[in-house]
Amino acid sequence: MEHIRINDKLRLELVKTDMAPVIFETINRDREYLKKWLPFVNYTLEMADTERFLESVNNTGKDEIFSIWYNEEFAGLIGFKDTDRVNRKTEIGYWLAQKMQGKGIITDCVKKLCRYAFQKLKMNRVQIKVAEQNAKSEAIPLKLNFSFEGIERAGELHGDKFVNLKVYSLLANERFED
Repeated sequence: MEHIRINDKLRLELVKTDMAPVIFETINRDREYLKKWLPFVNYTLEMADTERFLESVNNTGKDEIFSIWYNEEFAGLIGFKDTDRVNRKTEIGYWLAQKMQGKGIITDCVKKLCRYAFQKLKMNRVQIKVAEQNAKSEAIPLKLNFSFEGIERAGELHGDKFVNLKVYSLLANERFED
């Protein structure tokens, strides 16, 4: 599916290489804000870095990454990563431009992608990992009734230090609407 309509203001579109300029410009503009929780920001220094990322997503076909459009303006990225089709599980990762915060965008997108994962992709498990102390990101799985499973110790490298990740999951047979 190339497009997913969330509501009248919000839609998802599978990322394409020609989106590199708007994605890179957003990362570059919000660099200080985003790099606190997103390690890739430190390695996204020029447009070519974003182009290589988009090409790898499109060429491997392993992960499904969507651009988020709010009132037809680019807002961020969300998608499935580390999908294991044999065991029917996936992880949702996301980031949002600073000016798009506080509008319920990610909550609505995660809800829709959970439905998509369970109904269309026939997944049994969706997980979200958030860095400890990242309260804004953690609010999403909490609001959507994901279960806290535990801590992945030193799960992600941020700059020169490792941070712990809180692991949340939702199973296909569980209620996730808020």
